[in-house]
Amino acid sequence: MKTGFFAQPHPPYRRANYGFAYQWLEEVGSLAALLAQVEALRAADPDHRYLATLDDVQQYSYTSGHAGMDDRLYLDSLAGMDWDDPAQEAAWNLQALQHRALQLRQAQGPGSWAAVCGSLSTSSDDIAALVAANRNPDALLDDVVYIQRLPLASDDPLIAGQPNGYFSADWDSFQNHAIHQHLAQQHGYQLFAMGASWMALARAEPPDAVQAQAIVDDVQALYAAGDEELLAHPGWQALPALLQLQRSLVLGYTEDMADRWE
Repeated sequence: MKTGFFAQPHPPYRRANYGFAYQWLEEVGSLAALLAQVEALRAADPDHRYLATLDDVQQYSYTSGHAGMDDRLYLDSLAGMDWDDPAQEAAWNLQALQHRALQLRQAQGPGSWAAVCGSLSTSSDDIAALVAANRNPDALLDDVVYIQRLPLASDDPLIAGQPNGYFSADWDSFQNHAIHQHLAQQHGYQLFAMGASWMALARAEPPDAVQAQAIVDDVQALYAAGDEELLAHPGWQALPALLQLQRSLVLGYTEDMADRWE
C-alpha cells in the first residue's frame, strides 16, 4: 500500500469536496486492509474520527458536494468571507461540519429505521448484487482512497463528514444515518467508508451464526419490506454464511445497485 498526506507540499491529488482530507492511499488491496488502516489511525489519535472513501472517489466528491447543499445540512458562509484565506476557509469548514452533525443528530428519532425500510426502489438483481458485493467487497475499492480526519465527538454522526444521497431516488444522508445508527445499536457495526453508491461498516468480530441471521433479517427488511418477491429472494439464504467470515458489511444506498456493482 502506498500512502501520503494532503498536508505535504504539492500532493498528487486534489482535496476536491473532502474538506478534511488527511491521507491518500494507493494499492490498498483489500477492504480488510483499508479497515486496518482506519482503525490504526483511530487508535493513534482518539481525539479525531476517521472516514474513508470507497467506490468512485471522484463521483462521490461531486455528489457529496451537492448533498451537503441540502437545506437541512447547508450552512451559509459569513458575509464578506475571503475564500482565498486558508484560515477563514478552515474555520468555515469546521462550522459547517459541526452544523451538519447537529442537524443529523437532532433529526434522528425512534421511527427513523422503520421509515427507511423498504423505501429504496430495489429489484432482484439488486439483491443479487448486494450478496455479490459482500462476497467480494474488495471490488468496491477505487484505485485511490481518501481518508478524512474529522474533528467530531464520538456521538456525532460520522456521515456528517461525507454527506451523500444526492439523487432523489437514493437514500439521503438522514436515511443513511438512520441505517448506521440502527446497525450500531443492534449489531455493533460502525461506519468506516462511504462511496458513490456503497458504504462499508465493520464490527469488532465476525458474527456467529445466530448473530449473522439477525443481521440478515434486518438487512432483508431494509431492502425488501413490503415486497414478497424480494423477501423470498434466494440471496438471503447465502448472506449469513458470508457475514460469518468477515467483520465488514457493505450496503448499497443508490437506485439500481446492480448497475453500480457492475
